[in-house]
Amino acid sequence: MLAAGSALIGVGGFTAIGGASSGAPFLSTLGAPRQVASTVPANGDVNPYGIVVVRTSIGKLVKGDTIVSNYNDKANVQGTGRTIVEISPAGVMSTFATIGSLPASKACPGGVGLSTALSILPGGWVVVGSVPAGVNGALPLVNPAGCLLVLNSAGTVSETWTNQNINGPWDMTEAASGAGVDLFVSNVLTRPKGVKVTPKSGDQSSIIRISVALTAGQPPRMTGVTVIGTGFLSQANKAAFVQGATGVALGKNGTLYVAETVRNRVSEIPQAMTRTTADPNDATTLSSGGWLNGPLGLTIAPNGDVLAMNANNGVAVEINLVGMQVAKKTLVPNGSGDLFAAAIAPSGTELLFVNDGTNALDSVSVK
Repeated sequence: MLAAGSALIGVGGFTAIGGASSGAPFLSTLGAPRQVASTVPANGDVNPYGIVVVRTSIGKLVKGDTIVSNYNDKANVQGTGRTIVEISPAGVMSTFATIGSLPASKACPGGVGLSTALSILPGGWVVVGSVPAGVNGALPLVNPAGCLLVLNSAGTVSETWTNQNINGPWDMTEAASGAGVDLFVSNVLTRPKGVKVTPKSGDQSSIIRISVALTAGQPPRMTGVTVIGTGFLSQANKAAFVQGATGVALGKNGTLYVAETVRNRVSEIPQAMTRTTADPNDATTLSSGGWLNGPLGLTIAPNGDVLAMNANNGVAVEINLVGMQVAKKTLVPNGSGDLFAAAIAPSGTELLFVNDGTNALDSVSVK
């Protein structure tokens, strides 16, 4: 929320709010966006959602490349995309994985529709969320709905993870833990066990931490699921399929930041790595209103600030850790419905983001 008495200061084509953190906001250092490559594979899938940068070469994964998940099929039906593409820094695109029918032993409740939830674990294991469409593109009635798919570095599904608390996994981030990796997942279809109805406006969804054990030469194992946040609003939305808690980003302070599209705010869950009880999402709001306009994707800037991608206008908003909105930058002019996930390149000088309007991976670098 804008601090009382803050002055608006124009600097180099961006707008900042006086009283911000020391040093120039990250967004203020960036130049003009450019397209890196199309995200449309041979089967025509569209609507790029998830994004993650490859840190280590293994199998088909090449260090420095970016992988992107597609949520729609070529007919633009939401919740039916089945592909993950891989894009090199030079803009060469290839298909990392096309997920066909799953065997009964690896079933995913409701089917496959690849969401923004996308991570790469040590050993080249790719974990991607599935939030499938129901009949005629409606929200699925099955409860729980969707799953997490675990692919090896060759792009083949090795495991599916399902659980009552994995219910519409919409976005995800990861962090190393003492035993392996923790995955932090936002859900948009949380419903009481046994309830087989689609979410309605005002339904509440959860944020979970999944503990994952890693053993060399073997697929990762899900060893536990802890609900760490509750009370996030989800609602059906014809244009966006469903809206709810979306972007999740883990700060160096151990706080998990969550973009809540419906309430137009970014919330925070403290002690996310260690907490054993759920934090109600209305307990702490990092920032709301102001330049935020339906925040979706979140990532952490090199300076530690939170970067939120606005769904409704194609603008990125930078928020410092005391909740002040310190900068904004237009990434997609008039970009209603175009921004989703974003990531910082390993160099720390480049912001990568998906552009749903052009079905492309875009980039903006430090000037």
